[in-house]
Amino acid sequence: MYQLLNDLSIIEVSSFVASPTAGLYCAQMGAEVIRVDHKAGGLDYDRYMLTSEGRSLSWENLNRAKKSVALDLRSGEGRELCVELAAKTAQCITNLPEKSFLSHAAMKAAQPNGAPDMTSVRIMGWHDGRQAMDFTVNAASGYPLMTGPEEWEMDTAPPVNQVLPAWDFITGAYCAFAMLAALRHRDATGTGNEVRVPLGDVAIGTVANSGMMAEMLYRGSDRPRLGNAIWGAFGRDFRSKDGTRFMVAALTAKQWVGLVEAFGVATPIGQLEAKVGVKFSDGDDPRFKHRHALFDIFQTVASSHDYKALEARMAAQGCTFEKYRTAHAAANDPALVADNPLFGPSPANPSGFEYPAPRSFANLPAQEPSDPAPAPYLGQHSEEILAERLGLSSGTIGKLVDAGTVALSDKHTG
Repeated sequence: MYQLLNDLSIIEVSSFVASPTAGLYCAQMGAEVIRVDHKAGGLDYDRYMLTSEGRSLSWENLNRAKKSVALDLRSGEGRELCVELAAKTAQCITNLPEKSFLSHAAMKAAQPNGAPDMTSVRIMGWHDGRQAMDFTVNAASGYPLMTGPEEWEMDTAPPVNQVLPAWDFITGAYCAFAMLAALRHRDATGTGNEVRVPLGDVAIGTVANSGMMAEMLYRGSDRPRLGNAIWGAFGRDFRSKDGTRFMVAALTAKQWVGLVEAFGVATPIGQLEAKVGVKFSDGDDPRFKHRHALFDIFQTVASSHDYKALEARMAAQGCTFEKYRTAHAAANDPALVADNPLFGPSPANPSGFEYPAPRSFANLPAQEPSDPAPAPYLGQHSEEILAERLGLSSGTIGKLVDAGTVALSDKHTG
């Protein structure tokens, strides 16, 4: 964590992945992010996978470094407290519907005199109000029907969903950026904004930004499946003599020359060049067009050597490559985790399970990052925040707790 945003407080009312990610990234840069949930936990509070004590590891990791307030968000009084917290704080990230109790208009109307103009970022499904989640917008993007073995027919083969909810994480990162952009504008003009970010627009907009939409319209048809090959360049997975699968890529002249040298295939490559009348060092186009013949040459060499020998040769030539790992192997890989300064020691996680935790992805060489902070227990900061932000006395808060409107830490439950 870094303290670049330690003068910023944000109310987060969210669930699942995209919205908590936006708050997480702000918290990792020092912002005070106060997550407000229903007193029994939000929709994602028991999201898989659960520990034997019933704690969600997903929730625990998406809510690091945040504070937690638990209210009865099904009651009028609980909702009023939530709106008041957002209004007085003046910054809110949420994925609740605009027509819910936490509308931008409701938050703005509840602002006290002298508060900064309300600024909110709201994650939606589709721009027209339809509901969506990562896997449904991914279905619309075209990618699942572009993924799979090369021999699969476009019209009859099944779609292949990606396991990573990439659109959620991209949306969360974009919303953190959008919040800071809106706050910069407010600092300059005094005017806040309501920012709406549809998950579906992030997906189809990313498709457009990548150039793929223009490509489809230009070619007038779908791109064929390529298996694990890289579109428009040289790259694919190969298998070594001892059965290790690894990925190589050569997108530059230097990478190509290094790969040819590492595999010792200058002679067969030269023979292929003479046969087809091209120079593969000229760029991506000839390497991609003749990829199948090139793949055969490289796979022949890979099949004759154990991975350790190939790894040493590729490393010596500065090649771009990496072996495939299972997720379990990746979590236990020293180069990825134990020896990576991204990860710090395990904080006191609510689950009680100790494991490395990531710091901010950004690295500031001039600053020493602090160790990762734990996620809160649900309701851990209810009393603190209601007293500090709303000025409620301990007696008033006690009555709200007794009435079931406010919940305190669930540390001893689960």
